Amino acid sequence: MIGSLSQVTLVVANQTDAATFYTDKLGFEKRADEPMGEDNRWVTVAPPGGDVEIVLQSPDWFEGEEVVRRRSMIGESPELAFAVDDCRETHETLTDRGVDFHTAPESVPWGVQAVAYDLYENRLVLIERNDDGAGDE
Repeated sequence: MIGSLSQVTLVVANQTDAATFYTDKLGFEKRADEPMGEDNRWVTVAPPGGDVEIVLQSPDWFEGEEVVRRRSMIGESPELAFAVDDCRETHETLTDRGVDFHTAPESVPWGVQAVAYDLYENRLVLIERNDDGAGDE
C-alpha cells in the first residue's frame, strides 16, 4: 500500500543557489547534500520538522534529449503549498529576506494565503487555514 508522500522534485539550474534560497531565505533545513556519481549531487531541503523533502534536481543528472527536456522544466513545477501559522507575519519576514511575492496575504474562504516565487519562478503558496476548518474536505 502507498504510505505518505516523502519527496517532491524541483528541477533547478543550480543546486547550490537553490539550496541557499530555500535555507537562507525560507529557513528550510538542508537534509542531504551527497555526491551522486562523478559530477552530480543529491540535494534535499525541507521545512524544519517537515516530513516531505524537496529534491533539488539538476538537469545534468540526465543525458541527451532528456537534459533538454529537464531544462525546459525549470520554473514549470507544480506549485508547492506550505502551511503557516500566521501568513501575514511570514510574508513580512520573507519579504525582508528578499523573497519575491506574486500576491500579498489575502483572505480566502479557507483562511489567508499569499503566493511567492523561488529563484526559478516556481510558485510557493503560503496558507494559514481557518480555525473552523472551512474549506477542508
